[in-house]
Amino acid sequence: MENINKYIEHTILKPNASTIDVEKVIKEALEYDFFGVCVNPNYVKFAHDNLSKSNVKVVTVVNFPLANNTSDMTKYQIERVLEYGADEIDTVINISALKNKDYKQVEADLIVTRRACANHNLKVILETDLLTKEEIKLACEIAVSAGANFVKTSTGFVKNGIGAQIEDVKLMYETVSPYGLNVKASGGIKNYKQAIDLINAGAVRLGTSSGVEIMKGTENV
Repeated sequence: MENINKYIEHTILKPNASTIDVEKVIKEALEYDFFGVCVNPNYVKFAHDNLSKSNVKVVTVVNFPLANNTSDMTKYQIERVLEYGADEIDTVINISALKNKDYKQVEADLIVTRRACANHNLKVILETDLLTKEEIKLACEIAVSAGANFVKTSTGFVKNGIGAQIEDVKLMYETVSPYGLNVKASGGIKNYKQAIDLINAGAVRLGTSSGVEIMKGTENV
């Protein structure tokens, strides 16, 4: 597949990531001309300073990975990371409220988040490993109503979680694409075949720490 590099958000979100680790990811993103790098908030300014003369975008996460912020806390996080140079924001949906069937609260939190993002893309992480298929569809519908730009499968932090699955990506795509939203697959994407299968299922972005391995897989196609 041509231009698969432009689907990839080269990701480093591990809690023990060093500056050297992040610098390596940035260099790889520049070498392969990935769509972007996805880093924790404390590395946004570093990433921006090193990527500002390139086309590689800086993506970061807020209310992550447990979705235990109040909406005003998330708003503050967004304001700061945008000041530091973030281009796109990934946030986790209020999973507790969703499970409690408090759908108004889920939507209200996302509306605050959407407004704080201004003209920057907002991706809503559903954490599909923790949801039923009905809840995935419902979460997608709430993301649409709140004005998000993307729905995303996973944080990659669920213990024994599977991450991005083809059937979930298909369901998400079928639910949000009629309204102009896109799907980002993330979690457990390790190789070229997985990447292609998820793209064919409807994903237009791939969050993965295995971007280089995916690109090397193109050599055997």
